[in-house]
Amino acid sequence: MAYRVTLIPGDGTGPEIVEVTRRVLESTGVQLEWEAHDAGDEVLAREGTPLPDSVLDSIRKNKSRPQGHDPTAVGTSQFADAVIEAMRGL
Repeated sequence: MAYRVTLIPGDGTGPEIVEVTRRVLESTGVQLEWEAHDAGDEVLAREGTPLPDSVLDSIRKNKSRPQGHDPTAVGTSQFADAVIEAMRGL
């Protein structure tokens, strides 16, 4: 049985970090199915929120989420507050 995992690359160095994390997890031999979702600055500009409901729904469903670094959260209280509040609700 494969485990479904929500994968959130994020912004900045996030995609590179998440790719390495994905490879490390796959090297364990555990069967994983990745469900990738975008979050961060580009999504905020496109959808008006850095963390759309589709991402939160995927996290709730899969109960896991490797997440890349998102530099927009550092020093930007509006973004950081949105992400923190969303994660608290999970």
